Amino acid sequence: MAHDTGRYWEFTDDRDHLVRAAARPTRPVAYLPTGAALYDHGIRPVGVFGSAHDDPAVPDPAKAGGLPLDGIGYFGAGSALDLDALIAAGPDLVVAVSYGGGQVYGIDPEAAKHLEEQVPVVVLDVGHGRSLAGIRERLTALAQGLGAPARPEADAELAAAERRLTEAASGHVRPRVLALSPAGPDSVHLARPYAWPDLAALAGLGVGLVDPPPGQGANWSTTTWAEAAALEPDLVLTDVRSNAVPLGDALGTGLRTLPWNPELPPSARQHARFATALAEALEDAGP
Repeated sequence: MAHDTGRYWEFTDDRDHLVRAAARPTRPVAYLPTGAALYDHGIRPVGVFGSAHDDPAVPDPAKAGGLPLDGIGYFGAGSALDLDALIAAGPDLVVAVSYGGGQVYGIDPEAAKHLEEQVPVVVLDVGHGRSLAGIRERLTALAQGLGAPARPEADAELAAAERRLTEAASGHVRPRVLALSPAGPDSVHLARPYAWPDLAALAGLGVGLVDPPPGQGANWSTTTWAEAAALEPDLVLTDVRSNAVPLGDALGTGLRTLPWNPELPPSARQHARFATALAEALEDAGP
């Protein structure tokens, strides 16, 4: 919960840190998908940054949602983050994410420590221990603490999309849905559904997600394309982030696919759009 006492602004983040600023921040810089979610709430960040998987010079459009990248600073990614340029842009808040343990994702530990000495930093946990709804609600709480109004129309859109998805997934024979990230011509990363908050949420709505066989890898099972094809999916959710290899025809031709962003901006609007697209794909892919 954020508080604006008139003397200072504060917000307790997911590290359980009380983050305090002299006044309500108006110039946030954020990890790209989080910045896109803030934009859906009507808050335009002054800049964004990526992760170690991202191009240090060009933001990943798959992670940007509806955020207009023109006119918004991009400060690099991972070890190539330009901390001096970020600080020189005059942000009064940095919004980062963590995949657990409080470790800031996308910023080297020493850089994160230095940054927090200069600018208030809010860290939101988006790891597999969190539900998709919980991640979205925390971002909403931060946005409203920054002055964003409630958006009941976006919540209604999401509720309608989830109802449609549940209906599309509830046939007598559920389509088999496999989520993956292409790694190259000889290998593919298959997503373990309950390791990803968005996939776990889809499973909770009745989507028939294929769970790869047990083995190494907490989030992904890395295997061959032949073994992936042997799982006989009816629909493939394929990672479209810039660091993923294009799917091509590795699983053959004629298989239904749907673009999937494992780092979808955590807003009701973006989640509604994906749920609607998946519902439409299931309606078409049903046996």
